[in-house]
Amino acid sequence: MTDMPSRFLLLADVAEQLNISAAQAYALVRSGDLPAIKVGGRGQWRVEVSELEGYIQRMYDQTRAFVSQHPFGATDADAVGDVDAVGDVDVQADVKATT
Repeated sequence: MTDMPSRFLLLADVAEQLNISAAQAYALVRSGDLPAIKVGGRGQWRVEVSELEGYIQRMYDQTRAFVSQHPFGATDADAVGDVDAVGDVDVQADVKATT
């Protein structure tokens, strides 16, 4: 018997794939940014793999738009404070990690 890939992911799996906390994955679902369903008697959240892929693509699109509006160079100080344009991101930590 061959194992079929799962159509749905647990929030823990989403968190692992995005390298975020389980609380952040839950917040994405509850805000509506990442479509999900509740299943079972205990109302467990499940995210369809295609919805996660769509979310990732939207984040790439938003990041491209952010980068084009905030070119690298003179406006970097402004961009560090403007985390809403790309979501819940700790830009300062990312910058420190690469230096």
